[in-house]
Amino acid sequence: MSKHGTARSVAEYALVWPILKTLERLPAPLARAEARGLGFLLRRAAPGLLRVARRNLAMALPELDAPRREEILDGVYASLARSFHVFARFPRLDAGNIGEWIRQEGFEHYQRAREGGRGVLFLTAHLGNWELSALAQGLFGHPLRVVARPLDNPLLERLVARYRTLSGNRILFKTDSPRRILEALRANQAVGMLIDQNASLDNGVFVDFFGVPACASTGLARIALRAGAPIVPGFALWQDTEQRYLLRFWPPVEMTRAADPQLDVQMNTQRLNTLLERIIRQYPDQWLWIHRRWKTRPPGEEAIY
Repeated sequence: MSKHGTARSVAEYALVWPILKTLERLPAPLARAEARGLGFLLRRAAPGLLRVARRNLAMALPELDAPRREEILDGVYASLARSFHVFARFPRLDAGNIGEWIRQEGFEHYQRAREGGRGVLFLTAHLGNWELSALAQGLFGHPLRVVARPLDNPLLERLVARYRTLSGNRILFKTDSPRRILEALRANQAVGMLIDQNASLDNGVFVDFFGVPACASTGLARIALRAGAPIVPGFALWQDTEQRYLLRFWPPVEMTRAADPQLDVQMNTQRLNTLLERIIRQYPDQWLWIHRRWKTRPPGEEAIY
C-alpha cells in the first residue's frame, strides 16, 4: 500500500514516467540539457534541500570559504542531473556499449576477495552514480544483490526495481535483508550496501564523520563480522577528462576484532565511515549533501536541522 495515497502515487508516476522516456529517447546532447534543466528546477523547487546542503557543508567543511562551498553545491546538482539522465538510459545499455558510459579500475580487489569463498560485501554510498555502478557490475558479467529500502510510491518502486534488475542484479529489501544477505554470502555472491544515510538510535552507533558525531548503521559491520566476508569499497565516480564514469574498487577493508563484540561493531563501523569520508573529500561535489545525514543526535544534544 502506498504511504502517499493512491492519487498522489499516480500523479507522481504520471510525472516521472514521461520524463524518463524522453531522456531515454532524445539525442544525447538534448537529453543532457534536459537533465541539467531538471537539476536546476530541483534546486529552485526544493529550497529545504538547499538549506540542508548548505548547513551540512558549513558544518563538515568549515575550512572552505562560502564561494567554494557553493561551487561544491553546484556540482551536487550537476551530479544528480547526470545520474538521472544515465538512469533513464538504462534500458538501452548492454554489454556492448556500457564501456562508453563507464570503465573499471581495481577490479582485481573484487576478484581476489571472491576467491575466499565467503562472498563479497560492496561498501558504497550516495556518491557519484550508485545506480550505474550496480548496473555496470551486472553488465560486466558479475551481477550482485543490492540492499535497498522500498520507495513509498509502489508504482515508482516497481519502475525503479525493473531498471535496477536489467543487468541481472537482484534487490534485497532492508525489511528482510539480514537473513537473505547471509544466504547470498554463503553462496559466494556479492552484496552491495549503501552506508552513508542517517540511522536511528535503535540500529546505529555514533561515529566521527567530518568531525561531527553521526549515527551510522551497524548493518555492514555486523554482517561482515558474522559471515567473515570481505568488504570491498566501490564507487562510480564521474571523470570530466573522460566524460564518463570510473567504477573504482579499493582493497578490502581490514576488520578488527576485540574481546567485546559490541566494541567490534563500534570500531569497525567507525573504520568504514572514516574510509568513506576520505573518498568523499576527494569528490565532494558528487556526494548527496542534500541528505540530513546528521539528523539523529546524541541524547541531550540540540537538533541540527
